[in-house]
Amino acid sequence: MKLRKVTAAAAAALVLSLTATACGGDDGDDSSTGSDSGGGKIKIGIKYDQPGLGLKEPDGSFSGFDVDVATYVAKELGYEADQIEFVETISADRENALSRGDVKFIAATYSINEERQQKVDFAGPYLLAHQDLLIKADSDISEATDLNDKKLCSVTGSTSAQNVKNDFAPKAQLRERGTYSECIAALQSGAVDAVTTDDSILAGFAAQDQYEGQFKLAGLKLSNENYGIGVKKGDTETMNKINEALEKMVSDGAWDTAVKENFGPADYKNEPAPEIGNIVK
Repeated sequence: MKLRKVTAAAAAALVLSLTATACGGDDGDDSSTGSDSGGGKIKIGIKYDQPGLGLKEPDGSFSGFDVDVATYVAKELGYEADQIEFVETISADRENALSRGDVKFIAATYSINEERQQKVDFAGPYLLAHQDLLIKADSDISEATDLNDKKLCSVTGSTSAQNVKNDFAPKAQLRERGTYSECIAALQSGAVDAVTTDDSILAGFAAQDQYEGQFKLAGLKLSNENYGIGVKKGDTETMNKINEALEKMVSDGAWDTAVKENFGPADYKNEPAPEIGNIVK
């Protein structure tokens, strides 16, 4: 009887030991959670087709201001560059990508507005952009009203060109293309007189080596676009940590450096870094 009691106790101890070991093993496996422990990977949504902002290069690397911001923020959350997985998030799918948990956050020319704030939470803003015009370097267009009887290009489905026609130049001739790259090519060839969208996007295209010195921004401020970093609705912890990272990026000079490196060749007159939570209407 005495031997049986010792054996039972030893068996119980063994079970407890195995249980504790199993629990300890689970604690170390967070590679797919997207947490900020630094132990695994983090998925971040960006654009793949916007030079100067979010661009997937032919060699598979990524470049642009949004990429630089996202990389800085990820590092502050505990992730090195090789732990980041950039995921293409097109405009129409950004809210769904966050709600599904496909990505931890999105930095993709994501303008903060009331409709989107009903679906996601935003850190930032981290850049204040404006709708503007991209024109040839020798163009005499200086105001939106100068576009009357001229050809104006934007992408199919965009409201930018229609806004110019409705509010400034009713006689403007709208030309739609499938991508901004096509609009830029049309501007280069003389098929259109101007391209319109956010000045940051236009500056990114104009800064490409093949267009050096050919284009300029008109410098108009036809709208205010407050770029924010989107996180899943209710994820206040991540939003607050990203805001802290953005404030640090501005204070240590990394924000200014990223602006100059990505937009400098286009002579982009950027606004100062915006104050966190200050949405310019």
